[in-house]
Amino acid sequence: MRITLFTVGRLKAGPESELSKRYLDRFAKSGSAIGLDFFKTIEVPESRASSAGQRKREEAGLLERHLPEGAALVLLDERGKAPDSPGFAETLATLRDDGRRDLVIAIGGADGLDPGLHAKAEAVICFGRMTWPHQLVRIMVAEQLYRAVTILSGHPYHRS
Repeated sequence: MRITLFTVGRLKAGPESELSKRYLDRFAKSGSAIGLDFFKTIEVPESRASSAGQRKREEAGLLERHLPEGAALVLLDERGKAPDSPGFAETLATLRDDGRRDLVIAIGGADGLDPGLHAKAEAVICFGRMTWPHQLVRIMVAEQLYRAVTILSGHPYHRS
């Protein structure tokens, strides 16, 4: 299953970008063996519309244009469910085992994600109820993708 990370906003060069790339590289190198392939990161600019609702709709439109046909969609949203790492790994494995060719994990803009996307999503997850800067969320999802591969392959990186 090809995994794409879709983000509203760009990650500038610096330590956050380096750490995110490090985990995505680890994921890319180890995921193929178990059928999880890192495909790409798509960064789109934040909308400049005057209202939050319009900004979310415009950003959702950008996401939908990049969503491959039949792709599973996982949204990162502070109002989502908070799985543990094995639960996240199981979600990836289930989607892979169900024959999904593509998975897109989406990080919305500063205003969040358009409610219309929630109906299309396979899962809506959060990393806790606190609000996190997008730079940290990118690192966190990259690390959790790598951790999921280690869990599914029985590697000792994750300790329960």
